[in-house]
Amino acid sequence: MITKRDYYEILGINRDATADELKARYRKLALKYHPDRNPNNKEAEEKFKEAAEAYEVLHDPNKRQIYDQYGHQGLEGSGFSGFGGFEDIFSSFGDIFEDFFGFGTGRGSRSKAKRGADLRYNLTLSFMEAAFGTEKNINIEKMESCPICNGSACEPGTHMENCSYCQGTGQVSRSQGFFTVRTTCPQCHGRGQAITHPCLHCSGTGRIKDKKKVSVKIPGGVDSGSRLRLTGEGEAGIYGGPHGDLYVFITIQPHKFFQRDNTDIICQIELSFVQAALGDKIMVHTLNGKKKLEIPKGTQSGKLFRFQDEGIPSLRTGKRGDQIIQAIIKTPTNLNKKQEQLLMEFEKLESGKVTTKLKNLLKGSSAKAAG
Repeated sequence: MITKRDYYEILGINRDATADELKARYRKLALKYHPDRNPNNKEAEEKFKEAAEAYEVLHDPNKRQIYDQYGHQGLEGSGFSGFGGFEDIFSSFGDIFEDFFGFGTGRGSRSKAKRGADLRYNLTLSFMEAAFGTEKNINIEKMESCPICNGSACEPGTHMENCSYCQGTGQVSRSQGFFTVRTTCPQCHGRGQAITHPCLHCSGTGRIKDKKKVSVKIPGGVDSGSRLRLTGEGEAGIYGGPHGDLYVFITIQPHKFFQRDNTDIICQIELSFVQAALGDKIMVHTLNGKKKLEIPKGTQSGKLFRFQDEGIPSLRTGKRGDQIIQAIIKTPTNLNKKQEQLLMEFEKLESGKVTTKLKNLLKGSSAKAAG
């Protein structure tokens, strides 16, 4: 198993580095290890790819937050797995290379198809919905492919034509220093084609804002902070690019009786003085209804009881936790005279027991001393 290096270490920056510091450091590394400056140098190629991957994550606030909290493993869950090769890097960072160096990558024409943006939706569930799982329909507003031009940005019956300035390549050749490069065509902005008759419905953008109902299946056991990823339910891509993803962030409402501790649930029951002293059989609420609980004689306040497998299912294993029940002895209030009299008599009996026991202990001690 290959262990990836820390992205901050790769770029040589602190974890609180600003966007400007991040960009400046990546510019330096990209120039140093650029493949056109290091032909047939495998080590430089790997460092160039490594720096690009680190920059791709850390310059994106959402990816950076996920990485800071969960590391490389968290990014795998977000759908980011690095770059496949140089073409991926130049396709993603073509504009930034022009910003860094004043010219493009020298890698020929590249498609302007772009993946759609990811979306976030905050979903609140009841305690019971989170415990057992549920299915929710949510309404989201997002950019979708234009239904009139099917995302082509051209009026129906028309099509794009090759750009006359760059002859359809999307770039214009240019030489500077040790690079033989191409700059993005200023007329078609790198697409290589021009829209002569833009779609009137989407104003030639290929996308429109639309509302969509999405069904979200919630597995039993989710907790506040859980995140569900719906692949392809984000915004439509540009010029044929793939859809982004939709991330659903879960918040759980508190329950009036249960509290959650990982997969266990905790609750409290009140017992009267008589129930605690003499014992009793009571019914206790569980996630699945009521269940009988036997209270032994002499139960003290704070004593814990346990119902096995009556808790929350684990998202990983499906095994349910337990229900932990804490006994709270309720002190009686607003006693009438008869009740007070009975309690006073009880107290006298208890005092008598203590006195008798103390006398017996003293007698025993005296007998031993005499012996």
